[in-house]
Amino acid sequence: MRRMGLMMVLVALSLGCGRPGLEPTSAAWSPPPAAATAAELRPREDCDHRVEERQALFGDLHIHTGVSMDANSMGTRTTPTDAYRFAQGRPIPVPDGSGKVGVRWARIDRPLDFAAVTDHAEWMAEVSLCTTLGSPTYDSDGCRIYRGEDQSWLARLLGLKGFRARIGGLIGLMGRREDVCGADDQICRAQLSKVWRANWEAAEEGYDRTAACSFTTFHAWEYSHSPYSTKVHRNVILRNEITPELPISSLETSREIDLRHQLVDLCNDTDSGCEAIAIPHNPNLSNGQMFAIEYADLPLEEQRKEAALRARLEPIVEMMQIKGESECRNGMYQVLGAPDELCDFEKVRDLGGQAFEDCEEGAGWGAQAGQGCTSRNDFVRYALLSGLSERKKIGVNPYEFGFIGSTDNHMSTPGAVSEEGVPYKFGANDQQLLTIQGAKRKPAFWNPGGLAGVWAEENTRDAIFDALIRRETFATSGPRIRPRFFGGWSLPQNICEAGNLAQVGYARGVPMGGQLPPPQSGDTTPGFVVSAVADPGTPDHPGGLLQRLQIIKGWVDGQGAFHQEVHEVAGNPDNGATVNPLTCEVDGAGATSLCGVWKDPNFKPAQDAVYYARVVENPSCRWSQRLCLSLASDERPDGCDEGQLPQTIQERAWTSPVWYLADSEVRS
Repeated sequence: MRRMGLMMVLVALSLGCGRPGLEPTSAAWSPPPAAATAAELRPREDCDHRVEERQALFGDLHIHTGVSMDANSMGTRTTPTDAYRFAQGRPIPVPDGSGKVGVRWARIDRPLDFAAVTDHAEWMAEVSLCTTLGSPTYDSDGCRIYRGEDQSWLARLLGLKGFRARIGGLIGLMGRREDVCGADDQICRAQLSKVWRANWEAAEEGYDRTAACSFTTFHAWEYSHSPYSTKVHRNVILRNEITPELPISSLETSREIDLRHQLVDLCNDTDSGCEAIAIPHNPNLSNGQMFAIEYADLPLEEQRKEAALRARLEPIVEMMQIKGESECRNGMYQVLGAPDELCDFEKVRDLGGQAFEDCEEGAGWGAQAGQGCTSRNDFVRYALLSGLSERKKIGVNPYEFGFIGSTDNHMSTPGAVSEEGVPYKFGANDQQLLTIQGAKRKPAFWNPGGLAGVWAEENTRDAIFDALIRRETFATSGPRIRPRFFGGWSLPQNICEAGNLAQVGYARGVPMGGQLPPPQSGDTTPGFVVSAVADPGTPDHPGGLLQRLQIIKGWVDGQGAFHQEVHEVAGNPDNGATVNPLTCEVDGAGATSLCGVWKDPNFKPAQDAVYYARVVENPSCRWSQRLCLSLASDERPDGCDEGQLPQTIQERAWTSPVWYLADSEVRS
């Protein structure tokens, strides 16, 4: 029976899909992990540079190192310490796709302001046991299989190779292999504690506590639930160095709703100083599961409590990462309004040319393998509207979230997002990156990923975490564009010319992530101001010019249909800017900064609405096109053939929304 169960699990993993009941789970740790305990925070100096009206900081809150099972299996051997060094501008060795390590050196074009290593909590201990010579189970059958020194009977039967053959050494019927973890899993529990401590120490070492405040790290991990090849992962980010005993994994906690309860029980509600948030990432591969209503069968009051807890613990969502953009998609079920031409950006599933199946009001499975339906709730624009719909139904909005970008990088290289480089998901050579026909993972469909932006007074843990909590955040597709977005009832029409936009915006409105206050007597229409400064780039690779600023409005009508409007606010979509895909030379007008004021012409006081801004650059070459051009014509893989991949892109940034909620008090 145990072997049959393992076969079912590995079949599901090898095919990249499955059906309910096949995903591995384990019993909860016994005894349960300890909650965080109160401790005095380590001292830090006051920052030399503090801006009361806040400054834009750029980081990456989704990074994997050799501690993660999948990254390690694909050749990554670098550590969290290496990742934080890379983020600060130091070179590190990365795999090149040949199976060797250290033959290629990677270096970020510009240091980041902050980063969090989010290694998968699942199998973190097993990887350490199987790769640490002299560990208690280093010589076990499972570890030999994982290291590629042996092959399981099932891998031989199924013809599995490489990564898929090796992971059978770690996965058992109930999630953990007995020969690796011991009969009661205590060997793995003890090792997990050591690995978690090592990650903790790396984050502490990387955090700049001097007055320079040059770099901030966060203690973090990824909760990686992938039921039936559907991605509903969360990155758990902690405010400070006070943490629970162990990271929570989906092996012991297989429902996201239970993850949230454990976070408050082990951290947020312990009076220890521990505080956590959980960031849903790339919902574009969730088959409608990421923003499904998990509590629909509960009594009404319990539904409200669960919705409020989700809103409290999940204030941010990942808009952009290596597996594509999750903003919007044209043609989705009961989404009304004109098509949005910019919704075609970096759609990882669409690039494969597969037929489009709409989940409508349901959900599906298998997105990570390119299978199953696509839901409107796989995109954050419509998840925001699902939140408004849920507020109408139960009085609480569980999806009142802001935006960030990150990379989901698996090579310890946070912030490596330049289109002059390549995606750092796993080590691959040029031909592997650009091969489409017969390719399993099709890395040509990936992109280098995005960046997380925050508006914070200073570069410290508290200031950045506070920005995440209040959703004063923005996402970019890679460039360091600096957008601002304010909404209010009395913003002056000349705010763009006055030279004090932020001061007036905070004084007379609310920033991105905020909720409009109730209108006062005489207030009839809310106004918004959006501004952006282009990424200057580097001397070797100057940044792109800005083409336009837009404001996107969404609402839900009385029949439950979703509505979207896209409004041009500044710049010119017809500015004539072009890029030559054969040389990647750009031409045409653009701006280093833009600003515009807009009032909603269709505002209805009795109708909830959500607004956010989008900043769009002029066209430029996609990374894959640059790589194709660098190869001799007779060495170019099929991904370089005309029509196979987009040759150009328009980089962009998205601000977190501002909400108008009818008949509602402003949430503090």
